[in-house]
Amino acid sequence: MQGQDEAGERAFWRRVKPTPLIADKKSATAKMKDLVEAARSDTRLAPLLAEPAVAALLGAIADHSPFLWRLIAADTARLRDMLTGDPDAAFDEALRRLAADCSGIEDEAALMKRLRRARQFGALYIALADLGGLWPLEQVTRALTAAADAYVAATLAFLLRRATADGRFEPVDPAQPAAECGLVILALGKHGAGELNYSSDVDLVVFYDPDIAAARLSGGEPAPFYVRLTKALSRILSERTGDGYVLRVDLRLRPDPGSTAVAVSLPGALSYYETLGQNWERAAMIKARAIAGQIELGARFIEELRPFIWRRYFDYAAISDIHAMKRQIHAVRGHAEVVVPGHDVKLGRGGIREIEFFVQTQQLIFGGRRPELRGRRTVDMLAALANDNWVSPKARDELTESYAVLRTVEHRLQMIADEQTQRLPSDEGELTRFAKFCGHSTYRKFETWLTKHFRKVERHYARLFEREPGLDAEKGSLVFTGVSDDPETIETLARMGFKDPPLAAETVRGWHFGRRAAVQTARAREVLTELVPDLLESLAGSGDPDAALAAFDAALGHMPAAVELFSILRSNANLRDLFGDVLGAAPRLAAIVAKSPHVLDAVIDPRFFGSALDRAYFDEHARRLYAIEQYEDFLDAARLIAQENLFSIGVRALSGAIDAVDAGPAFSALADCLLEATLAHVLKAFEAEYGSVAGGRVGVIAMGKLGSREMTATSDLDLVIVYDFDADRPDSDGRRSLHAVQYYTRLTQRLISALTVATRRGPLYDVDMRLRPSGKKGPVAVQLASFVQYQREEAETWEKMAISRARPICGDPSLLDDLKTAIERSLAEKRDLRTLAREISDMRNLIAKEKGDDDPADLKLYRGGLIDVEFIAQFLVLAYSAEHRNLLVVGTSDILRRAAAEGVLDADETETLLAAHRLYTDVVQMQRVLLPVDMKPDSAPTAVRRRIATSAGLPDEKQLNAEILERAATVAALFKRLLAA
Repeated sequence: MQGQDEAGERAFWRRVKPTPLIADKKSATAKMKDLVEAARSDTRLAPLLAEPAVAALLGAIADHSPFLWRLIAADTARLRDMLTGDPDAAFDEALRRLAADCSGIEDEAALMKRLRRARQFGALYIALADLGGLWPLEQVTRALTAAADAYVAATLAFLLRRATADGRFEPVDPAQPAAECGLVILALGKHGAGELNYSSDVDLVVFYDPDIAAARLSGGEPAPFYVRLTKALSRILSERTGDGYVLRVDLRLRPDPGSTAVAVSLPGALSYYETLGQNWERAAMIKARAIAGQIELGARFIEELRPFIWRRYFDYAAISDIHAMKRQIHAVRGHAEVVVPGHDVKLGRGGIREIEFFVQTQQLIFGGRRPELRGRRTVDMLAALANDNWVSPKARDELTESYAVLRTVEHRLQMIADEQTQRLPSDEGELTRFAKFCGHSTYRKFETWLTKHFRKVERHYARLFEREPGLDAEKGSLVFTGVSDDPETIETLARMGFKDPPLAAETVRGWHFGRRAAVQTARAREVLTELVPDLLESLAGSGDPDAALAAFDAALGHMPAAVELFSILRSNANLRDLFGDVLGAAPRLAAIVAKSPHVLDAVIDPRFFGSALDRAYFDEHARRLYAIEQYEDFLDAARLIAQENLFSIGVRALSGAIDAVDAGPAFSALADCLLEATLAHVLKAFEAEYGSVAGGRVGVIAMGKLGSREMTATSDLDLVIVYDFDADRPDSDGRRSLHAVQYYTRLTQRLISALTVATRRGPLYDVDMRLRPSGKKGPVAVQLASFVQYQREEAETWEKMAISRARPICGDPSLLDDLKTAIERSLAEKRDLRTLAREISDMRNLIAKEKGDDDPADLKLYRGGLIDVEFIAQFLVLAYSAEHRNLLVVGTSDILRRAAAEGVLDADETETLLAAHRLYTDVVQMQRVLLPVDMKPDSAPTAVRRRIATSAGLPDEKQLNAEILERAATVAALFKRLLAA
């Protein structure tokens, strides 16, 4: 055979040691005869086909793999070049040639054809090197991975060149369009780890940097450009043509794939992982690797994700997630036993997934403290675990050997028809054929050999999780399988306090059948099944377990997914009890959890019950908002902070960690903080577009409950926006100039939009601007001089009452000082007391006439209720602050206390009003925390009404109602006396 090749001893044909055996010799011989006939005129190939080792290898392929045989028969010249070359060098050269060829292709159809020809070459060459015994498993998987990397990179480069030609993209280097392109493609799973399967799909996530994109794109927003590019890339690689396909692309491992586009901004992705990322995503990101685009961008992003992936402390939920997922795979797929026929070599007992879970679990546990355990490749990490003594050398060696065996069997299964399968045949005849493909002379030998490896893997995996509870863990007897009630379970539920145990049992049983949206996945049902005994115990302690269970069931019906929530509850007993309390006594909070389970993260924080809920606390939470550049990312992040903290304040009030009356200042401090951050972000973006106005100043005045620091969980924001500028230079200096009036009008509109627009997380706050001068008829933003003049010359008594709660909260400091001075001057004017008292009394009577005042359940409007106390306080400010400037404070209770200190209200009257105000505030705050907006207090569940009463220091609803009636009668009489005309 001298002269038949240029690779010498490195030539493929010289090194072949075929491992498969032929099952159907007659069929294989016939196919080989056809091949020899086709190669008769090829003087280099024909002699090679007569070589015993080559003939044995090709005969086995002809017998076992229709897919590979089609590739061989379709191009004998390609086969000749493969057999005569050095496979290592030839494969590397093929990838280099692919990149060079594709760089000159301008037509998409030509690119697709070239990529598919490259994939055919790679699939055949890798299979020949594998089946021919030239390459070990590690080299096979690295070659499969390198090929996939090359296909993706070539496709991306083509798309960027096309965008350049279309004038939509401006590369730094036209010869290397991916350099600094602002986009990076990460490979996850086996692709990311360099362990790709023979016929696997590829898990890709695509991220882009909006800042870099701004420099590269020729106008337009980056998101649509990169989304279109990603879709085109996936289509080019995945679409089947007459030449086949290149890669099966799966883009579903990106953040929140149900609501995000196929390309995600890096700030948005980072925010998602930091706030909503789940344990399975942590495990997935262990193997993340940048493969195309701006590689260094991906490396930086992975580095930024390090705190998310690698946690410092032992993570029970992560372990539970992985183990429960594995056991549910067994349950769903019926793999209680290791039986070779029909067994799934990946997902079945003792399969590849158990080895991967064995490694990944310990990486998640210990990798936060041991950087050497943060590698991507399974076998490498087995060695690292052994080096650190987390696993024994025996476990390392046995699992390493079994991993190679099972991955090789998996590849043989996929080579047959180029299908993504891991399941062994069920028929013994087919198994016998497949055993020969794997090099075993009989099925029994194959079965014994493979079973030995399944059992080794199963044994090591079981040892790792031997302390995990089984699915039959019980509190008494709690069995919810089957279709009928278990008598002992009914008894247990009754002892726990459930009034309708059969209904409770049927509810839980429904979860096992996936009757709620959140439990329709096997994984969710697995985690929930393990959670149920402890969860029922927590619900039983809520005071109304039936209502709590019903609330939880309703929540599951509205939740798209709940695995994260279930894992959190399962690993934290205190949180579980608190959650039971939320469900049993706080329907509104329960609904928030159902919609946004991430709000529980704030409750898990060790500082949850200890930190003061003041402005400094919320500023710390909101600090990261000031670093966000993209508008949409800012809106989402602000809403996330609002949701978590609104929920946190409510839960603290529910649990008694703070008094209900203290919730108002907390809700208000949170709103102050978010308003200031939102104004800063909007103003920065606005100035970038329109510049600034000479002498320009803008300020926000909080009115109503926000102004008086008495907000509730459902309060909107009453705002007035005031501005000032140099009248001699009224135009802004930006690239788009606006007159100051138009400038501040648009700025105000943008601010209101940023607060109220509904993103995927909903609005931040509802905003009411009706308390501005001239109300709806006036401009949305008011110039300082107009504001001062209006308050001095035009404001009516009700408007003076409204600004008694006015509080300048954010904007230009000097303007805020000017506003504070103007407000105080307006309030401290001398007034005729009889006229003032008559006007306020008339206003109160008008409200009663229009809205009623005889329903004690409405503490705001009921005669002697909150409005009466607030009107008295506002009367005192307007009547006496000219002589008593200490009355110029915004909170109702603060005004009353200062009125007593100034001698304008006697001690008994003050105590009467303060006690009533405290009672009303406690009740209203808890009503807003606990009840949905559309639920009237008198229709609330019994447990909820009882909780509202106890928050006010009274044992039950009956005594609360009696106390309200008594206090209201006293306040009504006092109102009449103090404001007697």
